[in-house]
Amino acid sequence: MTDRPDLSGLRIAAVIPCFNEALAIAQVVDEFRAALPEAEIHVFDNNSTDDTAAVARACGATVTHVALRGKGNVARRMFADVEADVYVMVDGDATYDVGEVRRLIEMMVEGNLDMVVGSRVDDRADQQTYRRGHRFGNALLTGAVASLFGGRLTDMLSGYRVFSRRYAKSFPAVSEGFEIETELTVHALELRMPFAEVPVPYRSRPEGSESKLSTYRDGWRILKTICKLFVSERPLQFFAGIAALLALASVIIAEPLVVTYLQTGLVPRLPTAVLVTGTMLVAMLSFVCGVVLHTVTIGRQEAKRLCYLSIPGVRERVRP
Repeated sequence: MTDRPDLSGLRIAAVIPCFNEALAIAQVVDEFRAALPEAEIHVFDNNSTDDTAAVARACGATVTHVALRGKGNVARRMFADVEADVYVMVDGDATYDVGEVRRLIEMMVEGNLDMVVGSRVDDRADQQTYRRGHRFGNALLTGAVASLFGGRLTDMLSGYRVFSRRYAKSFPAVSEGFEIETELTVHALELRMPFAEVPVPYRSRPEGSESKLSTYRDGWRILKTICKLFVSERPLQFFAGIAALLALASVIIAEPLVVTYLQTGLVPRLPTAVLVTGTMLVAMLSFVCGVVLHTVTIGRQEAKRLCYLSIPGVRERVRP
């Protein structure tokens, strides 16, 4: 059995996005203090209307105010403002058990990984904690991302993740809201970063606190984000698929025209012939657009990859 890695040479930061979590944030900060006393604790208050910021400061956390609402806006500030070798991101609602966070970081160091995802496991203390509908939606969206971008995932929407510095500083956050987890996952898949998933208990919120997640609204936004990322990261597949459908439609519509022409030498339905020609031209244009955008996408991915490679991996940060 190998020795556990030495984390003393790492600068570890706990980054906690919060919106109206005055009833839960103290518990989250205290659990981090107990499990990872050497970590810097940063609470990012997303323009809360309660005492979240005051409670976090009273617990000794560094509080940063983020005026733009949305978890994606908070993540952008977290990775930009905080300097660390390891970033532990966890929601400020006290639903994630961070007692084993050191094990997740050790796994990252041992494998020289860039992301470790805490895959949620219901503690079954309350049936409303991780409802069946939410589990089904999560599985559906996670499966969609896995099929479109590759990778083996079970909980793409988990808010408990550990990142390396080279991940955080190469992540060009675009999302604004809860769809940020989708973007975080796709970024790792697109650059083919090494990552892992670890089951973690998922528990009920503290009594009196309320979830900010809207099942249908945020689910729809996540689905739209997956579609946008597919178009931007897989343009050739997207536009080639459209081109194939249009070309097929054109051939089907043209079939009776061709038969009539071969029998009589005439094209009696001129509007249909014009439609067939236009549809095939659009199909060809769609395919050309896919080819051009594919070249652009390759250039973007190479730029992100070079930025990623310019930053040492987490194992290089460990004190010998």
